[in-house]
Amino acid sequence: MTQAPTADAANLLALENQVCFALAVASRSVLALYRPILEPLGLTHPQYLVMLALWEHSPRSVTELGSALQLEPATLSPLLKRLEATGYVRRERSTRDERVLDITLTDVGRNLRDQAESIPPKIISELGMSVDELTRMRETLHTVIAAATRA
Repeated sequence: MTQAPTADAANLLALENQVCFALAVASRSVLALYRPILEPLGLTHPQYLVMLALWEHSPRSVTELGSALQLEPATLSPLLKRLEATGYVRRERSTRDERVLDITLTDVGRNLRDQAESIPPKIISELGMSVDELTRMRETLHTVIAAATRA
């Protein structure tokens, strides 16, 4: 004979108790804040992440970028093609190894960084959270990412 679920079991399956649901809604909500801020720069959020990685270090190979961004080449390639079409990056064969495709910032892409420096303060303001709260949340998310990667 099957027993009816207990209140505790039912709560385990409550939507609002699901970590995956909270992460998905938080992600969608925060990314929605970025959209109008990035639009004047001609960037989508994934393209912004690529540019952040390149502002840290350019040139980078497609493999290095994929690793830094935790993206597969099939996902990264269309992003890079669109960034090249906007004039922010160049894709060119490496002088060290012609099998490697290097991604280099153009002058326009490099100069875009000055405008992008206003993005984090705008997001912080929109969220209405302190830098300390956001730092703790980011550290917690890195812990979650590491645990999920190990699992």
